[in-house]
Amino acid sequence: MSSTVELTKDNFDETVTDNDFVLIDFWASWCGPCRQFAPVYEKAAEENPDLVFGKVDTEAQPELAQAFGISSIPTLMIVRDRVAVFSQPGALPQAALADVIGQARKLDMDEVRKAVAEQQGQQPNGE
Repeated sequence: MSSTVELTKDNFDETVTDNDFVLIDFWASWCGPCRQFAPVYEKAAEENPDLVFGKVDTEAQPELAQAFGISSIPTLMIVRDRVAVFSQPGALPQAALADVIGQARKLDMDEVRKAVAEQQGQQPNGE
């Protein structure tokens, strides 16, 4: 059974809102590195059953890829409390992925929110 969730524009907001820790793998079936990363991501999902591991097929969900400015795949993004705390293109090896998840777990979200608020205060928001 797959431990990852297929994210679409229909369930994306709900998934990110209902869960305070969501990992998102932006991928496509034609992308070699994406296929290499898939089993690594699945294994991490099995090892972290308390977290939500989502996958966005950028071919099927171009709007989501565009919304996040995904220019190369695979891109791994981690969203905590609806804030993207990590985003990096490239297939991560198992150890690096575990490390990133560990770091994201330890983040002080109050600090992160403060930093985001300051950032948004400095730059006009293009929304």
